[in-house]
Amino acid sequence: MDLGLKGKRALVMGASKGLGRAIADSLAAEGAAVVVSGRDQAKLDAVAAELKAAGASAAFGVPADVANGADMDRLADEATRLMGGVDILVLNHGGPPPCIASEITDASLHTWFEQIVASPIRICNRLMPAMRKQGWGRVIVVGSTGMQHPIPNLALSNTLRAAIWGWLKTFSGEVAKDGVTMNVLAPGSIMTDRINQNAASRAEKAGTTAEAEIAQMASEVPARRIGRPDEFGPMGAFLASEQGAYITGSMIRVDGGRVRSML
Repeated sequence: MDLGLKGKRALVMGASKGLGRAIADSLAAEGAAVVVSGRDQAKLDAVAAELKAAGASAAFGVPADVANGADMDRLADEATRLMGGVDILVLNHGGPPPCIASEITDASLHTWFEQIVASPIRICNRLMPAMRKQGWGRVIVVGSTGMQHPIPNLALSNTLRAAIWGWLKTFSGEVAKDGVTMNVLAPGSIMTDRINQNAASRAEKAGTTAEAEIAQMASEVPARRIGRPDEFGPMGAFLASEQGAYITGSMIRVDGGRVRSML
């Protein structure tokens, strides 16, 4: 299936590894131009070279810290300069440390609100006017199934991701008439550094091992296994595609069936 992404221009945040990288790989394979961001220029340069070899029409690495609002402005402007515009914006970042609800502090709320809520909104607001003017755009938030089914020991993530989901659901209704779609792509248990971090935290609390906790996570998934990043990224490409034009304001889960809710 030709997803109609040749010539489209994508900015993928948090793309030096993990889920962001998986989406960037899928976009590159469809012939899109891609700017990847993260904090390490050398890693980004290596990723950009690999994306170009995999089929991206162009690929660039631009370092930016999602905790810094000025960096978000610079990233948006540099991606626009390098590619001539941004048609697809993938909002992705690291997650906050595991904790239970009673462990959330004012300091942690303020720190992670900037990264999970304020900065994504800021860079989207900077790029959205051009998408609306041209009558075509895609915004994808890499979220979490915790937005729909709160995950134990991830209280800070559950709390703040609910805020960005509320923003996206609201904004998507404002821009749909302009040909812009906005969706959450929510991973379940996908084998990334985040899974290993969560497993280590669970093991410390339970007095077990990280390996045992990963096995327990897998047993909680109807598919009975942890997913792979390359099973996640292609859905990002589909949501960015011409064929995905009538999907907006939605949360699409890639979770092996873990969330049992029908809503």
